[in-house]
Amino acid sequence: MTAILLVQGDITRQSADAIVNAANSSLLGGGGVDGAVHRRGGPAILAECRALRASRYGRGLPVGRAVATTAGRLDARWVIHTVGPVFSTGEDRSELLASCYRESLRVADELGARTVAFPAVSAGTYGWPLDDAARVAVETVRAADTAVEEVRFVLFDERAYEAFAARVG
Repeated sequence: MTAILLVQGDITRQSADAIVNAANSSLLGGGGVDGAVHRRGGPAILAECRALRASRYGRGLPVGRAVATTAGRLDARWVIHTVGPVFSTGEDRSELLASCYRESLRVADELGARTVAFPAVSAGTYGWPLDDAARVAVETVRAADTAVEEVRFVLFDERAYEAFAARVG
């Protein structure tokens, strides 16, 4: 059984086998968690992302998928990049959000990662309501068939922490 921990803070300051990046499909950096991971991790992450774009992901990483790179200067072995869906009131995209967590754990298993730090995927600039983002994240991780021993949700502020705490119990 995978242990689920909650931490309020900066995901780029975490020590884990893998840190999950809430990336945009370009894989070339952006705002929020994505920008922070690229800034703190340094140019090695961007170099590997560019190589991925030049080979397998010429059109970008699809929503709900995940891919790993080096972690550069982060205190981790890998960064697992996943592209969350933009929230929509007119379309249920929760399966795409759940796929971000499942796919990230699948990649972590392929790498042999035992500890994985996740942000609240899609709950920032992509507009996903925090309570529902927490529900999807926690339910998906609990249901996942994974060898990952510890999933740490790293929440940026108290509001996000409380939303996830209500789901973890």
